[in-house]
Amino acid sequence: MSTTVTTAATGDPFTVHPRRWAAAAVMTVAALMDLVDVTIVNVALPSLGRGLGASESALQWTVSAYLLGFAATLVVAGRLGDRYGRKALFLAGTAGFGLASLACGVAQGPGQLIAARAVQGVTAAVLMPQVLGSFQSLFRGKDRGKVFGMYGAVAGFASAIGLLLGGVLTDADLFGLGWRSVFLVNVPVAALTLAAAVLVPATRERAATRPPALGSLVLAAGLVAVVLPLVQGRGWGWPLWGWGLLAVGVLTVAAVAARGSVLPPRVLAVPAFSYGLAVQLLFAFGMQGFFLVLAIWLQGGQGYTPTQAGVLMAAFSAGGFLTAPAAEPLAVRFGRYVPVAGALLMAGGYGWVWYAMEGAAPVHTGAWPLAPGLALAGAGLGLLVVPLVGIVLSAAPAELAGGASGVFSTAQQFGGALGAAAIGTAYFADLSLAAAMPWVLAAYAGTALLSLRLPRAAVTGAR
Repeated sequence: MSTTVTTAATGDPFTVHPRRWAAAAVMTVAALMDLVDVTIVNVALPSLGRGLGASESALQWTVSAYLLGFAATLVVAGRLGDRYGRKALFLAGTAGFGLASLACGVAQGPGQLIAARAVQGVTAAVLMPQVLGSFQSLFRGKDRGKVFGMYGAVAGFASAIGLLLGGVLTDADLFGLGWRSVFLVNVPVAALTLAAAVLVPATRERAATRPPALGSLVLAAGLVAVVLPLVQGRGWGWPLWGWGLLAVGVLTVAAVAARGSVLPPRVLAVPAFSYGLAVQLLFAFGMQGFFLVLAIWLQGGQGYTPTQAGVLMAAFSAGGFLTAPAAEPLAVRFGRYVPVAGALLMAGGYGWVWYAMEGAAPVHTGAWPLAPGLALAGAGLGLLVVPLVGIVLSAAPAELAGGASGVFSTAQQFGGALGAAAIGTAYFADLSLAAAMPWVLAAYAGTALLSLRLPRAAVTGAR
């Protein structure tokens, strides 16, 4: 029987739920669907493009539509869960994600697929903040650090897992589905998650306020205004009004943040939260843009099959698995310097990959020149993302857990959408890695500098 758990914000004593770890496992599996789906499509993009006759900008929108739908919905969905109950929204988001994945899998044209991907992103946004918000309510002390560490590890590795799984499923051509299976695989996972959700208790925050519908709509419009000219600008010939739209979008997002209509300014004023958000955005910008470009370059220019591309990218996961278990203990001892080191390792790893790419033969001759760089970047990922979840969310009051987790995930998804748009556009301009990779390296240099501003107490959990 599920139990309603209220937090210290109400003055009620904290109740330890007996099934909290089982609930965390179920919710993490649901979150994994979304986290994997951010990148699982990347390796399938060349096959998808051929199958649907999609243009380069349509391929970018296949990635960005999902991320934008996600980013535009997250904050209001998190606040809805805080106020009206997280379990109900978790169930609705999981069911909606399964149905939207089915729509992606049966799409008959680029427009249908892009629309379904946007809906998929919206339903993922309904699901995700309920996971982190529930963790805030169900866990305290060291257990909270452990569950956030578990989530951080899953979040970090999901991108690489998605790349490998996308390649294997596309090449396997199960039942003649080809690239469609990368979407359809979510349907049974969503169904099983709904069945297991009986283990998830109902949680909410009695002190939570009504979500800001108008502010969320304005934020969504601002996010779209930023990404639209970046994706379509080259096809439009970079018109002046496109640059104006971009500027309006940036100012709109900044105004919404400054007015505190989606999250109180007192939370954004906490250095651990604000700098952590900036780190998250830049990290996602570089990573999403890099893997989009890498997947297309490997298959389009080097003759890799989707599976070969996915196996190569498994080196990234291997590096992360080596460092992730040590990330939290290292953060306790060395504080902010652990995510700084992670960002620098990722920059070094991507620099290695770029160097190997530039020296690659015209036709695929083997993965070894790129693999060490990918492994190095993956090692940096483990050191960066595992402590980062706790850094950001520990800085937010419990009554704002859902809204804070929504803003945290919005930074990740919006950063990814920007990366796919900007880095993808740089690459497609002349299919040149020399134009795309400096953006990636600059993102991680910025990530390292911003990580230096994270307060040590928040990193170590002393707060």
